[in-house]
Amino acid sequence: MKRAAAILLTAYAPFVWGSTYAVTTEFLPADRPLFTALTRALPAGLLLLLLARRLPKGEWWWKSAVLGALNIGAFFPLLFLSAYRLPGGMAAVVGSVGPLFVAGLAALLLADRPTPRTLLTGAAAALGVSLVVLKATGALDAVGLLAAVGSTASMSTGTVLTKRWGRPDGVGPLALTAWQLTVGGLLIAPVAFLVEGAPPALDGRNIAGYLYLSLAGTAVAYWLWFRGIGRLSATQAGLLGPLSPLTAAVIGWAALGQSLTAVQVAGMAIAFGATVFGQLRPKPRPQVLTTESFSSASKIGRKDSMDLSGPGLRR
Repeated sequence: MKRAAAILLTAYAPFVWGSTYAVTTEFLPADRPLFTALTRALPAGLLLLLLARRLPKGEWWWKSAVLGALNIGAFFPLLFLSAYRLPGGMAAVVGSVGPLFVAGLAALLLADRPTPRTLLTGAAAALGVSLVVLKATGALDAVGLLAAVGSTASMSTGTVLTKRWGRPDGVGPLALTAWQLTVGGLLIAPVAFLVEGAPPALDGRNIAGYLYLSLAGTAVAYWLWFRGIGRLSATQAGLLGPLSPLTAAVIGWAALGQSLTAVQVAGMAIAFGATVFGQLRPKPRPQVLTTESFSSASKIGRKDSMDLSGPGLRR
């Protein structure tokens, strides 16, 4: 039951991230992706820092900087750049191979070798997402493609390193999230002002959109995401990622009047099924008992029966 709750709470993050596209197009100023990334990260980080009231110590200064750069500071700008420059959902397709990135990095950094089951599940999720979001319009842009690959690699590396490093003793996921969001926001700030200039004038609709992205879509979502990484394997957490483009497709159909074809519905079923399957515990391999095993057990039994002063008898 605890494991199921951990999976559901961690899944909150990609579900909410899937609403980013609709909120951006319907509530936010146009053509300000870096300002949006900054507004998502820095206020959320400072708010969580105020709640956690903990600063990094020792090696966690540079570890927090590395994680903040990978999970936030590099990921957000590269993600928005790829979305703007690539046609027809290609950025989401590249992002959907994230579980395979995570599986490979987990093998290198966590000694967690991917099984055929994991690789097939990740490939099925990527195929399903491709059927949902990929369109045959427009030409590929080299810069956009590199940005999409970079954003996927950045988030995947951050996920695995978060699992590898864990947290300092006595520090909860709230503080760890606050450190990363603050560092990431501070890294984005100068780039946003250099590229896009001064912040745009905001109306009430814009402010509501930014509040939603900063609080529900960033502060709460990343807190639950990093909390979940501590409770699940890196591969399990990575396989929750396809829920984001699936949620975006459902919101586009339900709230924005976008249509869904039979192929897209089939892709959603494949991707969602792969995501659910990736959270199931694999069946343990049956142990093969050999003659040697029975012989060893027999010897142990004889030894225990002759040792009348063993701790079991003394108790």
